[in-house]
Amino acid sequence: MNITIDPTSPTAPYEQIRLQIAALAADGTLPAGTKLPPVRHLATDLGVAANTVARAYRELEQAGLVDTRGRLGTVITARATGTSQRAQQAATAYAATTRALGIPPETALALVKAALDAAT
Repeated sequence: MNITIDPTSPTAPYEQIRLQIAALAADGTLPAGTKLPPVRHLATDLGVAANTVARAYRELEQAGLVDTRGRLGTVITARATGTSQRAQQAATAYAATTRALGIPPETALALVKAALDAAT
């Protein structure tokens, strides 16, 4: 993960961290489920206070972009990567296709369930 802090920027360091992590998740560099470095580790790497990184992580969590799991760490969510949005788009397209084919909703749902079961 390549994050840098520009000390001459008018943007606060915690905001620089937040924006960069959000961008790395959105472009797929940090896929859903990726574990972020511990707060103290990233703070040391960036030369900032641990509270600065903690604030960035807190704001990312409040936005739903990361999930903090206590001692298990902080991970990128599907929402951050747009995965849930792509799944919603696929579901909408599927619904339109099955509707156009005249497939009843119960049958369409059964087809999805069978496909999901077969994939696991």
